[in-house]
Amino acid sequence: MDFSLLGACRFRFAVEASSPLCYYHKVQIIEKWKQSAGRIKQELHAVYFACRDPRTPWYAKALGVCVIGYALSPIDLIPDPIPILGYVDDLMLLPLGIAALRKLIPPAILDECRRKAGEASSRPKRRNWIAAGVIITIWTVLIALAFIWLGKFL
Repeated sequence: MDFSLLGACRFRFAVEASSPLCYYHKVQIIEKWKQSAGRIKQELHAVYFACRDPRTPWYAKALGVCVIGYALSPIDLIPDPIPILGYVDDLMLLPLGIAALRKLIPPAILDECRRKAGEASSRPKRRNWIAAGVIITIWTVLIALAFIWLGKFL
């Protein structure tokens, strides 16, 4: 049996990776990421309210619109399906944009907007069944038209 330093490290890693303690550590990391994502979402909501506030400087509003637009845009600098790198741009650019906005927006306005965002997130969300019905109807009509069009060629 080879009990060299490399062999001992491999054995230790294999035991630690399969231990319940390692699993608990992974769960803690995932929970921290979820909390960070929730804070970013809350902060983006506050930035949205700050952009709508007339007391916010125009340059902060311009950057705020860019940050919110990037957060909501389906187009990324690096596409999300690319493993690991796809989410790195989101994990880097959004916090950097929010940090810049914290410096540009006056603290009193940002605190007020954070309170508004907290109140808005604590309220129960309304379901807009009319919008859902319209979207489902549009998709149904488009699929039916596609089948009719394909039926002409078959």
